[in-house]
Amino acid sequence: MRRFLLGEKDIPKKWYNLVADLPPLEPPITPDGKPITPQMLASIFPMNLIEQEISRQRWIDIPEEILEILYRWRPTPLCRAKYLEEFLKTPARIYYKDESFSPPGSHKPNTAVAQAWYNRQFGIRKLTTETGAGQWGSALAFACNLLGLECKVYMVRISYEQKPLRKIMMQIWNADCVASPSNETNVGRDILKRMPDTPGSLGIAISEAVEEAISDKTAKTRYSLGSVLNHVLLHQTIIGLEAKAQLRIAKEKIPDIIIGCAGGGSNFAGLSFPFIYDKINGAKIEIIPTEPTACPTMTRGIFAYDFGDAACKTPLLAMYTLGHAFIPPPIHAGGLRYHGMAPLVCQAINEGIISARSYNQLQCYESALLWAKTEGAICAPETSHAIACVIEEAQKAKEEGKEKVILFNYSGHGLMDLAGYKKYLSGELTDYPLPEDELQKSLRLIKGLPGTKRMR
Repeated sequence: MRRFLLGEKDIPKKWYNLVADLPPLEPPITPDGKPITPQMLASIFPMNLIEQEISRQRWIDIPEEILEILYRWRPTPLCRAKYLEEFLKTPARIYYKDESFSPPGSHKPNTAVAQAWYNRQFGIRKLTTETGAGQWGSALAFACNLLGLECKVYMVRISYEQKPLRKIMMQIWNADCVASPSNETNVGRDILKRMPDTPGSLGIAISEAVEEAISDKTAKTRYSLGSVLNHVLLHQTIIGLEAKAQLRIAKEKIPDIIIGCAGGGSNFAGLSFPFIYDKINGAKIEIIPTEPTACPTMTRGIFAYDFGDAACKTPLLAMYTLGHAFIPPPIHAGGLRYHGMAPLVCQAINEGIISARSYNQLQCYESALLWAKTEGAICAPETSHAIACVIEEAQKAKEEGKEKVILFNYSGHGLMDLAGYKKYLSGELTDYPLPEDELQKSLRLIKGLPGTKRMR
């Protein structure tokens, strides 16, 4: 068998909250070092999502109304990559959770639908957000359209230019999408004045989206984030919970290796967190988040308190970071260009539960082409970072002569990313390993912030 399917009745009815099984996270703080209270976040997020953000309850019920929307594409298939295995001549068995089945084509709607629903329950009429490659922006546009909310998306300028079809997807779902930095916010205008040719960053786009949300005098607008925060990762755990049930159908035990690409951490967390629960309870699993060498947050960043946005409008979070002012190179994996990482993922790194790796852009595209030539599908540039690691581990299993079960998250298709493939095939792409002097320049801006726990 190559596809392992669940019926609608088998969809998980609860989300798994890893917060319950890790040591307490360092709390979000204000610029003067004081812990953030839920009331301080009320102008940015609705209180029902703030309650999820701070919850230590292990299992949280998924409302039936959210399940009714998720049934449009969930449960998603678990597939075996037999053709890649045969090409590599590896004894490893490779499985992938195919999240490209959602209407916008990625894992992002798992939380977009939940966030839009909770906001509507709270009486919110409009959501603002940022997007890098456009996967999150199109997912939130899709969710808001279904639930009758307005949606405004600030899309990182370089991706706005590289990926125009994702902007069209957002427009089809009635969202307003603008290139960031823009002339529509004080933050955007200031940055354009200082850096008129900037490619933009997720940190800048977040600043613009937050500014618009908190500036609404009717208090009917809130901000929505596609990754990083606890409640976002919570909603994604439906991926790993389904995968567990499907592996049982495949007559497999807990995988030896679990892999996912990580920009802010949501798709990696969605697959891996339910298995991290098993690892905490004694299972032997190697769990690997992957990232670009151009934006090496986990592999070369420091663990410190930092802002989530460029304009310092968000609370300070304890996380691995490259510095909130970091402007990443314009690689085509736009969803992996965020300066920080989800605090829960960072905590798992600090506890020694997971270990991150970084990959060069050309190796990732080479891996993506091998995937397309064997398995047939064209993956998102972000997903290619996971595939590069899968190939590496499958070859290692061959060298060791060991049977291993490898599971990864196929987090999105690349049908809107063909411009990047075209540049790769024509030899126009190069690797962008982040120079050490640029990294240190960015990090200097955060070393004076309060509450720094560890520099690396």
